[in-house]
Amino acid sequence: MPNMKTTHLSINKLYAKHNPSSHPTNMNTLHFLISLFLFSCFLSLVLSFSPPQTHLPKQCLDDQRAPLLQLQHHLYYAPHFTFSSKFDLWDVNTDCCSWEGVTCDAYGHVVGIDLSYKNLSGSFHSIFDLHHLQHLNLAGNNFNTTLFSYGFDKLQNLTHLNLSSSGFHGQIPVNISFLSRLVSLDLSYQVDYCWRSGYYNLSRPHLKLEKPNFKTFIKNLKFLTELYLDGADISTQSTKWCETTSPVLSNLRVLTLSNCGLKGPLCSLLSRLPFLSKLILDCNPISYLPPNFLLNSSRLVSLSLSGCNLNGQFPTGILLLPKIQSIDISSNDQLMGQLPEFPANNALLSLSLGVTNFSGKLPESIGNLKFLTNLELSYCKFFGPIPSSIANLSHLVNLDLSSNKLSGSIHSSLFTLPSLKNLYLGDNQLVGKIDEFPNASSSLIQELSMGNNYLTGPIPKSILQLPWLEQLRVSIKRTLNIGGNSFSFMKLDMSVQLNNLRTLELNNISLLIESDNRSLTFPQLETLSLRSCNVTEFPEFIKRQDKLVNLDLSNNHIHGFVPNWLWKSSLSWVDLSFNVIDFPKQLPLNDANFSFPMLTELYLRSCNISAFPEFLKSQKNLEEFDASYNNLSGPIPNWLCNMSQLRFFNASYNNLSGSIPNCLDNMSQLDSFDVSYNNLSGPIPNCLGNMSALYSLGLQGNNFSGVIPKFSKATQLRFLKVSGNRLEGKLPRSLAKCTHLMVLDVGSNMINDTFPFWLEKLTYLMVLILRENRFYGQIKHFKHKSVFPTLDVLDIASNQFSGELSIDFLQPTRLRSLKIGGNKLEGKLSRSLANCTALEVLDLGNNMVHDTFPFWLEKLPSLKVLVLRANRFYGTISKIDTKRGFPKLRILDIASNNFSGDLSIEFLQSLKAMAKMTNDEKAKLDYIGETYYQDSVTIDNKGIEMFYPKVLTILTCLDLSNNSFHGRIPEEIQMLRSLRVMNLSNNGFSGEIPFAFENLKDLESLDLSRNKLSGKIPAQLTSLTFLAALNLSYNQLEGSIPQSNQFITFTNDSYRGNPKLCGLPLSRKCNEVGLPMPPPPGEDEDSWLYALSTWKIALIGYASGLVVGLCIGYTALNELGNKWVDKFKKCGKRNRRRCR
Repeated sequence: MPNMKTTHLSINKLYAKHNPSSHPTNMNTLHFLISLFLFSCFLSLVLSFSPPQTHLPKQCLDDQRAPLLQLQHHLYYAPHFTFSSKFDLWDVNTDCCSWEGVTCDAYGHVVGIDLSYKNLSGSFHSIFDLHHLQHLNLAGNNFNTTLFSYGFDKLQNLTHLNLSSSGFHGQIPVNISFLSRLVSLDLSYQVDYCWRSGYYNLSRPHLKLEKPNFKTFIKNLKFLTELYLDGADISTQSTKWCETTSPVLSNLRVLTLSNCGLKGPLCSLLSRLPFLSKLILDCNPISYLPPNFLLNSSRLVSLSLSGCNLNGQFPTGILLLPKIQSIDISSNDQLMGQLPEFPANNALLSLSLGVTNFSGKLPESIGNLKFLTNLELSYCKFFGPIPSSIANLSHLVNLDLSSNKLSGSIHSSLFTLPSLKNLYLGDNQLVGKIDEFPNASSSLIQELSMGNNYLTGPIPKSILQLPWLEQLRVSIKRTLNIGGNSFSFMKLDMSVQLNNLRTLELNNISLLIESDNRSLTFPQLETLSLRSCNVTEFPEFIKRQDKLVNLDLSNNHIHGFVPNWLWKSSLSWVDLSFNVIDFPKQLPLNDANFSFPMLTELYLRSCNISAFPEFLKSQKNLEEFDASYNNLSGPIPNWLCNMSQLRFFNASYNNLSGSIPNCLDNMSQLDSFDVSYNNLSGPIPNCLGNMSALYSLGLQGNNFSGVIPKFSKATQLRFLKVSGNRLEGKLPRSLAKCTHLMVLDVGSNMINDTFPFWLEKLTYLMVLILRENRFYGQIKHFKHKSVFPTLDVLDIASNQFSGELSIDFLQPTRLRSLKIGGNKLEGKLSRSLANCTALEVLDLGNNMVHDTFPFWLEKLPSLKVLVLRANRFYGTISKIDTKRGFPKLRILDIASNNFSGDLSIEFLQSLKAMAKMTNDEKAKLDYIGETYYQDSVTIDNKGIEMFYPKVLTILTCLDLSNNSFHGRIPEEIQMLRSLRVMNLSNNGFSGEIPFAFENLKDLESLDLSRNKLSGKIPAQLTSLTFLAALNLSYNQLEGSIPQSNQFITFTNDSYRGNPKLCGLPLSRKCNEVGLPMPPPPGEDEDSWLYALSTWKIALIGYASGLVVGLCIGYTALNELGNKWVDKFKKCGKRNRRRCR
């Protein structure tokens, strides 16, 4: 006590002042008493700050020891939620205050218990008899129970309570809210126990706050400085949680409420918490932030708002707060912002903006973030060069700039950052050569990804000498340099020194492997991917990779037998797809030096194999097998039924015959079975309907007969595709029990039934295809309500449905594709179609609809395909709102109706999507449709029905044929500059062919036949260099036929019926005009011979015509058409395993 002497003197002076005559003896006595008093006060004060003496004998009081012994008796170890052994951590023969996890005060009272992360389960009621307890930590255990029965309110001295990650669930008990001395409360992440035990259940139980609600729960906890409720369900609180927090918990320093179902927007009151240093609100649907959010929070150190569905502009001032060290606003793909200019010595340690809409250039001032260890900017819209100042970030450990639009070169200084371990630059627009860099041997880089850029030249040897490199991904876009350079390449030879490498991915580069490569070794290599590397033989260095687990050699030019040495015993995952290989019929399985691996996944897609490899019989652990697009023949082998672990089997697009084995129900894990497009026959076995794990079933394109079996036990089924068979009977009503069904395709069979309204029970159904069957009757739902809430594709074309069409049973805002053509539907077109705002494809051709042109469909912002052909539509097309128009319409087919009148300029102006298409749109070979379904369309062109199994978004078509339009073809036709197919045949158009056609530079097919056109063929049409098909027959044209470019490829059929035309290809010379005109052929005279000649025109005149060429080559497209199936299945599996 430094002021004790001063205090003593002051008291003496005060006593002397009031007692001047006191005897000196009394004074001495007084001095002694005062000194004794002050010493005792000092001693008490010192003792009060002394730590509790847990080692003193006799400190463990009996009333404290007994509850602890009782606690030990009721707890047990349960690492996998089952009893393992008794809890015997404590020695009963020793003082309880010396036991692990027990803390006592000086008087032998237990004031702290820490049994965290012990894998404990059981009950802990006896803890609540320890009334002096101040700290209780039971985090990271496996209790898996509710908290209702525990008397937390008995622990009135408790200041710190941590029950996180222990599997508690149900309502958070109200008695916790009575602990008014609590300083720190952690009830977070009760679902973490699922991860630690090796599984993750999406329907997992969790804690929730309903009664009491959040406001009631915190009202007594005024001393709280730390509150962790991550994963607790507070969704019923609306936005009131935010308004309550600031005034009640004014001392709060840490608030972490991630994944609590909190609804936004955030209130501005959070900014008023004066001591707030850490705010974590990840994975809540907050939507947007209030103005000036947290800009006055000068003590804020850490902010995390990842996955909060944020939109609008992020206040970049937060990035400049004086004490801010960590910011994570990733996974908010609508959140916009730019990086500010950073001042010198900014305190930021970690900045995560991945998967946001941040854009702009990366500022050079980013080099001022001297303390930065993590910079994660992937999947944003940053552009421009990588700032050279990043080389100043000497503490940077993780740098992720992948999936942006960054350009320029990669400076070698990035590879020399002294602390860098992970560098991701993939999926940008980086160009040029990567230079060698010094001191590669001192680099700490462990993971390196530069894939999918435009890099050229060899990969520098420096990269191949990084001593700690564990993952290398340098896949490069195979882009040929305009300057005559070759594809990028990499050389694998003995100079490669990557002794710590665990993952090597060199996809899509031209790989040069030394001919004598058997000595090349990567001693730690576990994953090797050389996909699309122009490899011509199996690399022999694989012989020495004894730890290899995953091997991908797909899409190369390897041919011949697979060598035995490839099958390393450590292998688990192998992909040899898209090579021309075969397997020996016998393997040296009896050789002691040969041990065939027990594979879990094997992919042999498009390998030209003709039989199942023999070694598959012994692969009892196989989980995934893909042998699609091969030449497999014969029956499906019965030994397949012995693979009890198999989950995924794909043998589609082969020549398999016979029936499906009846023993498949032995495969209890099977979730995907695809044998589509083979020659299989017989009935579909009933066992498939009894497989409880079945997720996807593909049987389309075979010769199956009989009825569709019952699927009463396949309750997990998502995809059922049986189209293109000979199935009959009715749809099985048991399908209503497949409550997770998303896609049902029974098209092209002989099913005889009414419209299946009973499928309304399938609340996840998205695609329903009934086309080309014998469905009949009216499509009218008498309950007058939406019964298919998630349906976005309905295809009922080519059946026998009748009556007026009503779509009231559909959810209009969900419907994307509606195909009802080829039925007997009549009456007017349902006006409720105008409410289908997501509609992209509407095909009602070949019915008996009697109505005027549906100009009111202009309201549909996404409509791309409209087919009204072969109905009874009538009248003029004039009521068009040119300002609104059809903004996305690319295909319009109104042929074979009774439309009349002039071709109005307003109508042409309304076709906005045909008028303009950007270069980016032209460059993308995208198709109309979704991952799980892609639309098809049939276009009647030149008397031939062209079937497009997949519809390119660049395909633009206008078909007005077989109507009664008349008058001149307006010059404004040139506005449709993106048009590729135009058919105005069989109308009454007159006058000359407009010169304006020369501006339709993308036109590939033009049919003006059977009109009253006159005059000469404009020579300007020869500038249409994409034109592959032309029909000007049966008009009144005259003069010579132009003789250049595409026109020299067209035959007589393009000009027949024009007696005044002359010149090649006609035999009539230009001095022989005036011969009588033959009558035009009738409709029934468009014979197969004429069709054949039309195809000849398209083939000969193809030249550079893209879309017509794609049509001709539709078989190739069709073969690729089902790749989405596998992609979606694998994505689904990843999603089911992922636990975000």
